[in-house]
Amino acid sequence: MYQNILIPVAPDHATSYNQAMNVARQLVDPKGKITALTVLEAIPDFVQAQVPHEIYTNRVAEAEASLKSDLGGVTDVEPVVVSGHSYRTILDYANEANVDCIIITSHKPEFSDYLIGSTAARVVRHAKCCVVVLR
Repeated sequence: MYQNILIPVAPDHATSYNQAMNVARQLVDPKGKITALTVLEAIPDFVQAQVPHEIYTNRVAEAEASLKSDLGGVTDVEPVVVSGHSYRTILDYANEANVDCIIITSHKPEFSDYLIGSTAARVVRHAKCCVVVLR
């Protein structure tokens, strides 16, 4: 059983969340914790300097509301929204939060994934904890 499970939820792939949540509930210790993490792509510094701060704040608030909606009001999952580059931010969050298992969904690889790699593939290669990949 795992004490601290992380489920990365891409804003445009939230429908696969239910499958990951079912697996997480089977693997989590009764006293364990499940976190759903959405990563908003970082806005480049040269653009961020020109954009009013309210736009970024609204973007985060919308992502948080969307994630909470995807969770359906469950109380056993902590929703978290952070900004950064997807796979690197997932790994950094997992390390900082002492996550012992990441449950991530992956789509069928497309041609571009063979060239640059998918987020799930990068998480699997670089994670310091167990990773469960669901298709």
